[in-house]
Parts: sequence; structure tokens; C-alpha cells
Amino acid sequence: MASMDAIISGTDLASDLAGPRPPVVLDVRYTLGGPPGRPEYEAGHIPGAVYVDLDAELAAPPGPAGRHPLPDLGVFGAAMRRAGVSGDRPVVVYDGGQGWSAARCWWLLRYTGHPDVRVLDGGLAAWPGELSRETPAAGEGDFTPEPGALPVLTAAETGVLARRGVLFDARTGERYRGETEPIDPVAGHIPGAVSAPTAENLGADRTFLPAAELAARFRALGAAPGTEVGVYCGSGVSAAQEVLALEIAGIPAALYPGSWSEWVADPARPVATGAEPG
Repeated sequence: MASMDAIISGTDLASDLAGPRPPVVLDVRYTLGGPPGRPEYEAGHIPGAVYVDLDAELAAPPGPAGRHPLPDLGVFGAAMRRAGVSGDRPVVVYDGGQGWSAARCWWLLRYTGHPDVRVLDGGLAAWPGELSRETPAAGEGDFTPEPGALPVLTAAETGVLARRGVLFDARTGERYRGETEPIDPVAGHIPGAVSAPTAENLGADRTFLPAAELAARFRALGAAPGTEVGVYCGSGVSAAQEVLALEIAGIPAALYPGSWSEWVADPARPVATGAEPG
């Protein structure tokens, strides 16, 4: 059963914001290794949107658990309440269009128990209205994160799932094959993983492919009905976009938050290279 309620179009968001129960809107623009997103936010954002800092509020400091470990729940909860997030009010999250950082926030809110979170399909470019330069006053949300509503994988569980089910590697094909590794100290992929780059979840306009096309894509890569599915990437951010794409396709999937950056932190863990799962 496809779940289109994980994403929202720009026109539907504009309609909801004008309605009696407007959603909280979070701006999570972020560029890996690039400048912070706050200056972009201050230059223009969806009216009423609150900026959320991925590195500071949606991840713990880098370390043995990877480059973007899951955040401290106290830090995450405080950031969400300050942004006005409450358990009984819808939330819409957007980024610059790739869907990576927005999906990270979507996944975290869903994982910690929020029932109604959607990603703006296509990112800020999909917004049909004017942009604002006004920063809203701090909100007074009541959301208290309680983890466990979505499945997560440890490194050990990920290695097992790669043999028992299907494990998708959401990074580019070049990184999967080990031809290049711009960030982490070791190139390659987790043995048994299947290459499934996030870029192929989107159309030319950077919106998600229709649910039926996504379902066909993942089925062709091994996600048959009843198969256990896991996803990883470099540090657990872009993999959230793949979990979102799988959700749209109606396929439940577990996230490995530590991802490749945690996997290669232990030299005892095996590494595969080349185009085959290995």
C-alpha cells in the first residue's frame, strides 16, 4: 500500500497554511561540507518557517558512531519545541530540493513518535508563493520525542540483514563500487548490499517519482513483498531520503544511522568493492 501522505506538493502546502489548522513548517536546508543553511534561510524562506540546523539539532557530534549519529533526544526535542512542533499539529519539512536533509528531519520526527510529518516534494523550488525574510518568534511546542516508532539497524544487524533480506546502498554508484571515496577513509560497500542511488528516486524536476514507479524500481532491485529491507548511505542522511522513497512505494524499511562512516570505523568489518554485492 503506497503512502503518498509522506510528501506534500507546494500548492497543497499553500492551501494548508491558509486553512484553519496550518502545519508547522521547518526549513532544513543543508549542503554536505558546504556553508551552513541559515544564511540561505535568512535570505528568503516560506513564510512562518523555522530554520533547523542539521549538524547541531538533527545529529550528535561525529565520532565512532559515524559522521551524523542520531541526535541526543534532549537536544532534538528542545529544537523541535522551539520550532513550535506539537504532537497534535501537522509538520511539513523542506530543504533545497534533494530531499536528503528534509527526509532526515521527517525520519527523526516519525521515529520519535510524531504521527503527521510530510516532506515538501521538490523542496523550496516547489513553493508557489512569496518568500519571507522574517524570522518567527520562538515557538512553544509540546513535542516530546519517544524513539522506536520506526526500525533502526546497528552495524551488526546491518551485516546480517544484507544476507537475510535486501540492504540498499543509497550513495552514488561510484562510491558503492569503491572507485571514489571523497569523505570516508575506506572506499567500497557493505558486503551483500545492493546499489540504489538516491538520485534515481527523483524525476528531472527533483520531485519523487510516482509511487508505482518507485515500487517497480525497488522490486527490480530485490525488495519483493515480504522481504526485509534496510538502507544505509555515507552517514545516515541521504539514506533517509531512500527510506522516504520506499515509504511512498509502500515498502517499510529500516535505517542504519551509522552507515558507511560507522561501518569503516572498525577495521575488522569486511568491505566489498566493484559492481556486485559481494
